[in-house]
Amino acid sequence: MIPRLPHRLLANRHHGTPGTVVLPESGFRRAKQEITAWPGYEKTPLLPLPEVATAARVATVHWKDEGARFGLGSFKALGGAYAVQQVLVNELAKRGVAPNAETAELLEGKFKDATKAITVTCATDGNHGRSVAWGAQRFGARCVIFVHPGVTKARRAAIAHYGAEVREVPGNYDDSVRAAQHEAEANGWFVVSDTSYPGYTEVPRDVMQGYRLMADEAADQIPAPPTHVFIQGGVGGVAAAVATQMRSRFGEAVKIIIVEPEAAACLMASAEAGKPVTITGELNTVMAGLACGEPSLLAWQELERSAYAFMAIPDAAIAPCMRLLAARGPEIVAGESGVAGLAALLLAGPEPFGRAVLALEADSRVLLFGTEGATDPEVYARLVD
Repeated sequence: MIPRLPHRLLANRHHGTPGTVVLPESGFRRAKQEITAWPGYEKTPLLPLPEVATAARVATVHWKDEGARFGLGSFKALGGAYAVQQVLVNELAKRGVAPNAETAELLEGKFKDATKAITVTCATDGNHGRSVAWGAQRFGARCVIFVHPGVTKARRAAIAHYGAEVREVPGNYDDSVRAAQHEAEANGWFVVSDTSYPGYTEVPRDVMQGYRLMADEAADQIPAPPTHVFIQGGVGGVAAAVATQMRSRFGEAVKIIIVEPEAAACLMASAEAGKPVTITGELNTVMAGLACGEPSLLAWQELERSAYAFMAIPDAAIAPCMRLLAARGPEIVAGESGVAGLAALLLAGPEPFGRAVLALEADSRVLLFGTEGATDPEVYARLVD
């Protein structure tokens, strides 16, 4: 289905090691209750991919399609917007405006005079910034989003569409993270980041709790518990959220495989080193949403023990996978970062070494997350052409 291409595969020697609870169940229950009550909420579809199962020599493959989530084009609508809401609720309480502002009150603008004086900010490769901007507009806050030069004009325009100010800073994604933090400290803004670092964990924890809803839906929808889950890496937030929810729903038997671009495999590098490792440079990859060089602290605390294996894949595997799904018709529209898990399965599944390392068998049941749709229509059209 896709050409045989070089890729890297690493079994996690620390898999199954006991550790601290990163995402408590109480936090997820709160996030689920809030998000499922938002106007426009509905479960995204879970679709079977029998032709992929045949090619990968496994029993079943299912695809959780996040392309239509709240009309924002990716799963990130679940995390950033929810964290914005939590920031506003907490800040309104601290300022004596409302002890426990409810979602409906924020949506109807009951506290708009107070919320418009609150600025939220973050760095983004595109999707997270769109979610934060959407959440800020929906709940009545001001928003400033920082991007690096590699973020396309279309993705910037999609963020600005929701009323956010978009500022470019030199460097890569990690440099824009630091710029957002600096400006927030200087101006009294609130960082709503999907990556965490020492001294900054609670807001990213809310983001990750929101992400868990995607995996929870998939657990409800899938006909039988998956044996394997291939999930995109990036800073690790969504991977850690998915790993946590799979374990919560199905126990420890599910094997979580983390997939990253070859040019930005910071989680694999961390697994190799046995500690968080930062990759520097431009991190050039077609998988724009995964062009991250520094693991999230919280995510790494989860993945260092729950990930079964790590894969680093080449950009050359991406367009064939996008075309493969596009050939099915309009049912699935999958963007560059969204097909990384599919690419990893199709690279490892047919080969003896990949099957052995990942314990893939003829009766394996694989769950994939299509984490984004065509978030940049021009790039999508060029890659599937």
